Amino acid sequence: MIAPPPAKGDAGSAVYVAPAWKMTWWRFRRHKLALVCLWVVGFITLIALMPEFFATQDPFATSARRAYIPPQTLQLTHEGRLTWPFVYGVEGQRDPRTLRMEWVADQETRYPLQLFVRGFPYRLFGLIPTDRHLLGFADTPPGATPNLLGTDRLGRDQWSRLMYGTRISLSIGLVAVAISTVLGILLGGISGYYGGLTDNLIQRLIELLQALPPIPIWLALSAALPRTWPVTWVYFAITVILALLGWTRLAREVRGRFLSLREEDFVVAARLVGASQGRIIFSHMVPSFTSHIIAAVTLAIPLMILNETFLSFLGLGLRPPAISWGVLLQEAQNLQSVVNAPWLLIPGLFVIVTVLTLNILGDGLRDAADPYSS
Repeated sequence: MIAPPPAKGDAGSAVYVAPAWKMTWWRFRRHKLALVCLWVVGFITLIALMPEFFATQDPFATSARRAYIPPQTLQLTHEGRLTWPFVYGVEGQRDPRTLRMEWVADQETRYPLQLFVRGFPYRLFGLIPTDRHLLGFADTPPGATPNLLGTDRLGRDQWSRLMYGTRISLSIGLVAVAISTVLGILLGGISGYYGGLTDNLIQRLIELLQALPPIPIWLALSAALPRTWPVTWVYFAITVILALLGWTRLAREVRGRFLSLREEDFVVAARLVGASQGRIIFSHMVPSFTSHIIAAVTLAIPLMILNETFLSFLGLGLRPPAISWGVLLQEAQNLQSVVNAPWLLIPGLFVIVTVLTLNILGDGLRDAADPYSS
C-alpha cells in the first residue's frame, strides 16, 4: 500500500492521479512522532531566522554585579491564587564566610510578563529596524531586567544568548550539509556513472580523506585560522571545513547506487533516445533514490551541529564574540562553573533536543519518500 486513499466521495480516486509530493505528504502524516518533530524543527528554525525578536536583552551587554544570577522562572500562582505569569525579583547577598554573592528571590517584587514589548533596537532579518520583542517584563528598573535562564560570569543574559546561538549553530549545520550534499552527489555520481580512471581517482581521494583522523585534522585546520579574522570569516571557514570532511560517505553511497542503476532499462532507454548525460543523471538516476538522499541529509545535519558544538566547546571553532551553542558551553568547561552555575549547561539540552528531533524527522521523511514503504 503506497498511501491511504481519502475516505469519502469521489476523492477516493485521487490517490491514483496524485503527484509524488502529495503521496509523500500522505505517508508522512501517518508518522505522528515525525509530524510533531516537524513542528519542533519549524519553531527552532523560526528562532534561528529572527533571534533578536525572541531575545529579552542585548546578548552582548555585560554587568559584573549581576554575574551568575540563577534562572528566574515564570510563576503562575501567588499566595495560592492563579495569576498572570510573572517572575520574582532577585537580590544579592554576600556570604560573610566565602565572600561569594548569593542570589535569593525577593517575593515582595514581581515583574509581570508582557508580550510584544519594546526593548533594545535591532534589524529584523537584517533589514527592518524595530525594537519589538516577543517577551518582556513590566515595571523593571534600569539594569534589573529578569533573566529567564540566568546569567553567565559576565552578567550576560543566557536566554538571549541562547536565542542568538541558535542562528549560528543551525545555519552552520544547514549550509555545511548543503555543500557536502552537492559534492557527494556530484562526485559520487560522476564516479559511478563513468567508471574507469575517473572512478579510481575519486575513490582514492575519498579513501585518503577517510583515512585521515578527524580530530587532528580539525585541530590543524582550526589552528591555521588567523586569530585576527573577523567572526564572519571564521564562520565561513568552519562551515567549509565541516563540508569538505563530510561529503565522502554520501559520495560512496551514491556511487554504489549509480553502478547498479546505469544498466537499468530506463537508463538505457533514456540513453538510446538521445538524452544528455546530465539529464540522465539528474532527471532519471538521482530521483530514483531520493528517499536515501533525504535520509542521508537529515541525519547529516545533526552531525554537523554536533561537530560545530564540539569544535567551539574545545576552542577550535567559533570564538567569542561569536555566539553559538558550543561557545555558550565553553562557560561550563570547568567543574567549578558547573557546581556554582549548573544552568550554564542548558545549551547542551537544546543541542540534544535539536539532534533528536532532526533524527526522528529524517526517519519519517525517509519512509515517506520511499515509494515501496507500507
